[in-house]
Amino acid sequence: MEKERKRAQWGWYLYDFGNSAYAAVVLLAIYSAYFKGSVVGGAEGSRLWGIAVGIAMLVSAVISPLLAVIADYSAFKKRFLLFFSSLSWLFTALLFFVRKGDIFTGMLFFVLAEIGYRAGQVFYNSLLTEVANPNEIGKVSANGWAIGSVGGIICLLLVLPAIVLVKGSDLPVRGAFVFTAIFFLISALPTFLWVKETGERKPLPEGMNYFTLAFSRLGRTVRSVRHFSEFLKFIIAFLIFNDGIVMALDFAAIIGAVLYGMNQTQLIILMIVVQVASVAGAYLSGIIGERTGLMRALYASLLLMLGAVIWMFFNNTLTGFFVIASVAGLALTGVQAVTRTMAGIFAPKGQSAEFYSFFAIAGRTSSFIGPTIYGLLASGIALRLEAQGMDNLLAEQAGQRAGILSIAVFLVVGMLILLTVSDQRARQAAVEYAPAD
Repeated sequence: MEKERKRAQWGWYLYDFGNSAYAAVVLLAIYSAYFKGSVVGGAEGSRLWGIAVGIAMLVSAVISPLLAVIADYSAFKKRFLLFFSSLSWLFTALLFFVRKGDIFTGMLFFVLAEIGYRAGQVFYNSLLTEVANPNEIGKVSANGWAIGSVGGIICLLLVLPAIVLVKGSDLPVRGAFVFTAIFFLISALPTFLWVKETGERKPLPEGMNYFTLAFSRLGRTVRSVRHFSEFLKFIIAFLIFNDGIVMALDFAAIIGAVLYGMNQTQLIILMIVVQVASVAGAYLSGIIGERTGLMRALYASLLLMLGAVIWMFFNNTLTGFFVIASVAGLALTGVQAVTRTMAGIFAPKGQSAEFYSFFAIAGRTSSFIGPTIYGLLASGIALRLEAQGMDNLLAEQAGQRAGILSIAVFLVVGMLILLTVSDQRARQAAVEYAPAD
C-alpha cells in the first residue's frame, strides 16, 4: 500500500517535470522572445504577446470551473487531464512551423498550446489530494514544484547546444518546440499509468446532463460563499499578487532582450539559472511551511519577490539581472507551491477539482489582466516616446521599466489583502461544510 502511494506520488511529480519544460521553453526562455523579436519585431511584439497570453488565460478561466465540477462528479479528472495535455503537446510541436511574419499562426498555435497547458493544470492539481495524505500535502506539493523545475532545467540544457552551435538559422529554435512537446508527453505518461482516482462516478440526477449539473453545483457553491469567506479573500489576494508573478514570468525574456540586449543563448542560460533557483525555492517553501506555517512561508516568498522587482527597476547591469532573476526564481516557486497547497487544504472533501477551478480562475484571470496591462503599458509608452523623437531602443526600455513598476503594484496590493485572511478559519470552514446534494 505504501509502495503504491509513493509510486503514485512519483507519477504525479513527473507530470510537473514535463509541463515545467513547456513553461521553461515556450513561456520563459525561447518562444516568447522568438515571437516578440523574430515573428513580430519591435514594441508591437510585446503588445501582441500580452494579448495572446491574455486570450489563452481568459478561455481557460471560462471553461475550467464547469469542467472541474463534471470531473469531480464523474471521476473524470484523468480523462480531462489527458485531453488538455494532448492539446498542449500537439500545438507546442506545431510552433515549429511559425516563421517571421506568421503573426496570426504564431498567436493561434501558442494560444491553443497554452489553453491545454493551463486548463490541464486544474485537473493535475486536483489529483494532489488523491496522492497525498492531509499531513503531507504541503511537502508533496513543494516536491512537485522542485522536481518540475528540474525538468525545465534538463529540457533547456538539451536544446541549448544546437542553438549555440548552429548560426544563421532559426531551425534549432523552432526544433526546440517539437523536442519540448515530446519531452512533456513522455514525462507525463507515468501520471496516467500510476495515479488512480479514488472518487466514484455518481449517477446524474433525473432530468440533468453534465453541463446543467455543473451550472447547478457551481451556483450552489457560489451561494455558499459566506461560509467560505476566508477562501474568497484568499482567492482575491491570490488573483492580484499572482498578476505580478505571471507578468514577471511572461515578460522575463523580453525584459532581458530589451533592457540588457540578451541574445537567445543568454536567455536560455538565464532561465536555467532561474530554474535552479526555483528548485531551491520550492524545497525551502515546503520546509518553512511545515515549520512556521503556510501563511508565513507565503509572506516570506512574496516579500522576496517584491524586493527582486524593485531591484530590477533600478538595475542597469546584465550581471545584476542574473542575480535578480535567481532571487525571483527562489521566490516565485515558493509562492506557487504554497498557494497550491493552501487551495487544496481549504477545499471540502470531494470537491477538490471544483475548488481548484476557482483557484485556477483567479490564476487565469490574473494571467489575462496582468500580461495584457504590461503589454499595453510597455508598448504604449514606447510608441509615445518614439513619436516624440526618442531613439527606438531607449523608448522600448522606458516602456519595459514602466511595466516592471506595475508588477510591484500588483504584489503590494495582493499582500495587503492577504493580511486579512485567516488560514485557521478557512480550514475549519472546509471541515464543517456539508452541502445538500
